[in-house]
Amino acid sequence: MTIRTTRRATLAVTAGLAAATAAAPAARTQDRRILRIRSYMDVANLDPAFLRTRETDGVIADAIYSRLINYKSGTRWEWELDAAESIEQVDATHVAFTLKQGIAWTDGFGEMTAEDVKYSFERMASEELGSPYQSDWAALDHVEITGARSGVIVLSRPFAPLFTTTLPWSAGSIVSKAAVEQAGGKFEAQVPASSGMFALKEWLPNQRIVLARNEHYYGERTPFDEVHIIPIGDDKTAELAFEAGELDYTNVAVSSLPELRANPPAGGVLQVRPSETYYWVGINVEHEKFQDIRVRQAVQHALDVDEIIEAAFFSETPRATGIVAPGLIGHRDANLIEGRDVVKSKALLAEAGVPDGFETTITVLNQTDRVTATQVMQSHLAEVGIRAEILAYESGDYWSQGQEADGDDWKKLQIMFLRYASAPDPSWATVWFTCAQVGIWNWERWCNAEFDSLHEQAASEMDAAKRHPLYVRMQDLMELSGAYTFVTHEATAVLYRDTIVPGNRPNNDTILRGFRLT
Repeated sequence: MTIRTTRRATLAVTAGLAAATAAAPAARTQDRRILRIRSYMDVANLDPAFLRTRETDGVIADAIYSRLINYKSGTRWEWELDAAESIEQVDATHVAFTLKQGIAWTDGFGEMTAEDVKYSFERMASEELGSPYQSDWAALDHVEITGARSGVIVLSRPFAPLFTTTLPWSAGSIVSKAAVEQAGGKFEAQVPASSGMFALKEWLPNQRIVLARNEHYYGERTPFDEVHIIPIGDDKTAELAFEAGELDYTNVAVSSLPELRANPPAGGVLQVRPSETYYWVGINVEHEKFQDIRVRQAVQHALDVDEIIEAAFFSETPRATGIVAPGLIGHRDANLIEGRDVVKSKALLAEAGVPDGFETTITVLNQTDRVTATQVMQSHLAEVGIRAEILAYESGDYWSQGQEADGDDWKKLQIMFLRYASAPDPSWATVWFTCAQVGIWNWERWCNAEFDSLHEQAASEMDAAKRHPLYVRMQDLMELSGAYTFVTHEATAVLYRDTIVPGNRPNNDTILRGFRLT
């Protein structure tokens, strides 16, 4: 067994714990209330059109930007008014809105207007900007301004995900037109202006991000003067930091659940919820070793998914039948490949002209559960003659592997163990595997015209009964390509102090707006 872990991965864990320790004295200051939370990784980009990671950038974006509507904190997927005083679906392609009065931009950019809303949504939808999340606004024709604080979102076609994922999530974030234009039309981590409950105060790369209360916020006042977001890539390190009193809130590994249930830390509360997040094994179809579909199918038949789940997730999570989670439109009842078949795998390799197997690599984020999963995969593949080296990367290196904009690493990708967060609409699961996402989030580089057509058709279909079979077929196509083996939908767990009430979506995604003191 060979595991190559980058030096930066080790440094990231050490730096994360040091940062957590450094933050502790400030958290005990009597005249300030500071909430200390852990993130998986450092901030990358806070421009809503270019958020790089949903776990960190998305949490911050949710706290510093306003939206017309926002997700409620709780156990059900529901939205509530945010910057909008009112919003109404006039018909299938027209949504009228009126902004609340007096929403102030930071840094002296005045009051939010309907012009800011128009600019934000049309900017996100423009092909010239090149946002990887352009598809969230794929049905947008334009925003018509009807008053200083009112307007109408005009769609080119019905768009089912508008109220479930577009408006209440990152794509619905409203930016200041004047501030963004002054910044050159786009920005990264230096936010030119914001209007949310918090404002970005300080960013010390790989150490901490500090958000301060926005004293001019139009909504309910947060009880916290500051939020310190501390990047700690390793789950176990984060758990130790929590036990040492250096964190108030952290995600925890599924592998830790048995112990945490039996022996929770003093003053700690464990919260476990199901998630739309999905794990899968992906194969780069353009790599010379995997251009033959029979070789990809051999990998599919070689893997024992149930054994991967048992080893990496302690059987706390169910086997996935696709990328759409149970309970959502488009969830498949079963996989096309029911289970492991070593004989079939070897036969496929022989047909493809590699009866003795070959050497390959498995790329994975350097986190305990994921590395464990790849170790099990490694043993499965070895039984059919495929000799795999595990390449475990820390987050900064890992998330650049499949992105063409970050270099040529994508050309080296072969087998990958991947995890993507999702949302309560199946379009948010399927969008990343379209042809347009090749070189961005489609790391398998699989492009299928039928899949793309079905994705567009399903997003425009307002009848849930008609949408369902479209998403089922899309996942069938993924599995039939040989490039995808669906593994699981995770159980998400967070640990928090009993002195706070956390803000969370139903899948345990963090909502800083929702945090309160007990």
